[in-house]
Amino acid sequence: MKIFITLLFAWSLGAEAWSAKPPLGLDLFLPVSAANPLTREKTVRGKQLFFDKRLSRDGTLSCASCHDPKISFTDGRVHARGIDRAEGTRNSPALVNRGYAGTFFWDGRASSLEQQALDPITNSKELGNTIEEVEHRTGMRAAGIADALASYMRTIRSGGSRFDRYAAGQASALNTLEKEGLKVFRDRGVCTACHISPNFTDELFHNTGVAWRDNKLADNGRFAVSEIERDRGAFKTPTLRDLTRTAPYMHDGSLATLDDVIEFYSKGGRPNPSLDEKIHPLDLTAHEKLALASFLRTLTGYVREGI
Repeated sequence: MKIFITLLFAWSLGAEAWSAKPPLGLDLFLPVSAANPLTREKTVRGKQLFFDKRLSRDGTLSCASCHDPKISFTDGRVHARGIDRAEGTRNSPALVNRGYAGTFFWDGRASSLEQQALDPITNSKELGNTIEEVEHRTGMRAAGIADALASYMRTIRSGGSRFDRYAAGQASALNTLEKEGLKVFRDRGVCTACHISPNFTDELFHNTGVAWRDNKLADNGRFAVSEIERDRGAFKTPTLRDLTRTAPYMHDGSLATLDDVIEFYSKGGRPNPSLDEKIHPLDLTAHEKLALASFLRTLTGYVREGI
């Protein structure tokens, strides 16, 4: 069962108020589990835990080590890095607007933020701790830790971008090239097949060929969870919000720049037996690529957390 909290920020604040405290511009309902109501006290406790290095086995890392608020809650690395400098095989995803999601991690193995919250704590390549030890250090039960962390993460949201202002009727928020890029995004680029506004993700899983290396899949992705054949090499569609802060890109961090990503899709991804039917060569012109990149940069907004 779900309850809903609205996150509506009025656009009619005026230029002075906008510059002082930009509204997010998200007219959305935030799904919250009835078993874990969102409260200020719980959110504050979750934020404390998010930055608490006691959650890691050796006391050197916290959740924020891989999800830095300064870069939209990512880490800027190709692969996530845990205790003892252990390196994973996947890129740290941005946490902005994850409260609107239904599955979590690149392969969707968690079905709630509460379930997702504990996984990095016990993962040997991340915080490498045990539930028992974390309970001892914090004086909290595991369920309480998960509820608090999930509550805090629900409040991490991004909005108020120039695109949001344009979508709300401020035509001057985008320049001519950016408007051309929006047209490419919607038409020739077929980006909206997977990146649906307002969060610019369909929250589904697609094989774009990124994991296809040397005639085999380097990572089975969603298939390891679902065991459904069409999910081989499929990964969750990431949000495009704040993408100027979240490089490198893709589940494995293999594409360093936004231009690299556009080129990858323009060529039709990387052909393989499970390639998603939505992926095909686009053969974008140099101008279309430039315009598309310009538009995508307008999705960078203001990140807030807490209630």
